[in-house]
Amino acid sequence: QVQLVESGGGLVQPGGSLRLSCAASGIIFSLYRMGWSRQAPGKQREFVAAITNGGSTNYADSVRGRFTNSRDNAKNAVYLQMDSLKPDDTAVYYCNGKIGANPSHWGQGTQVTVSS
Repeated sequence: QVQLVESGGGLVQPGGSLRLSCAASGIIFSLYRMGWSRQAPGKQREFVAAITNGGSTNYADSVRGRFTNSRDNAKNAVYLQMDSLKPDDTAVYYCNGKIGANPSHWGQGTQVTVSS
């Protein structure tokens, strides 16, 4: 069974930092493109960041320079380091994985709330 489990969400003040983790099982992790999306209340889910199996990264303009995506193939895990957080970053963050043209696998999400 394929499973992606996010963790690390929580409440943080503006300007603070948070690191999200996504643990994968049931896949050959090193072959998968991994990424993060987020969904705020009343809004569409939007792309945040992605990382290829080779380690190349891509970021949404809204988070570039503040967020850092990384992966540890030995641990079957992907991470999203979030710095200089803003209230607009408040959302449920979802981990996803994809190989080739197959449909993506999705985690259940973890809540990130940025508020003073």
